[in-house]
Amino acid sequence: MQTTLCLDFGNTRLKCAVFTNADITDEITLENDDPSTIENMLTRYNPARSILSSVILHNPAIETLLAEKTKFHKLSNQSKLPFTTPVGKPETIGADRLALVAAAVHFYPDQHNLIIASGSCITYNFVNKFHEFLGGSISPGLEMRFKAMNHYTAKLPLAVADSNFPLIGYDTKTNLQSGVILGLAKEMDGIIEEYALHYRNFNVHLTGGNMRFFAPLLKKKIFANPHLIYNGLYAISETNV
Repeated sequence: MQTTLCLDFGNTRLKCAVFTNADITDEITLENDDPSTIENMLTRYNPARSILSSVILHNPAIETLLAEKTKFHKLSNQSKLPFTTPVGKPETIGADRLALVAAAVHFYPDQHNLIIASGSCITYNFVNKFHEFLGGSISPGLEMRFKAMNHYTAKLPLAVADSNFPLIGYDTKTNLQSGVILGLAKEMDGIIEEYALHYRNFNVHLTGGNMRFFAPLLKKKIFANPHLIYNGLYAISETNV
């Protein structure tokens, strides 16, 4: 029995999945990136390995701590990956996107895969059947759109997402919800359709903290997996640690 910590530090939340062998046995939301927080987690789970995907300026001391207590790997474009990366500036690719693409290649090798991650931003990530990560696109996420309308106007309130929004909003709040949630779902549908003009068959994966708002609204059959980034991190740790 081997325990692996797969840490995902995003712009909204700091999270960690605990793997026992290849299975997720626990998921944690961390309050902060203080070394004492990581130390408590290490004491609780006694992991043999750990891997970190971070898109924030986290406390560098935690890397030293993880390296001292576990076989540690920090995900970057220098990691051994099961795919090639775009030729532009591979060092600028977010670690979270690398993990998502790794998961798609792991579960669906030799197939075209489009991975849509709905977090602080919406990222579209395309890897072809030759395991070439071609890139994709980035657009504002759910909360970012709500906050932008509140911030850049004098009277629009800050609305929050609700799955029960109506098509035709009947007050300001529901107008905002319909515009943001349905608008984002239609954006996703449109981008999927655009890829379909260029690739005959491809899998569509939906993941991220806000995926529950969009999964029922998309027209194309999708694979919805809230743990996709963790699966990718574990697969990469198998190769790199």
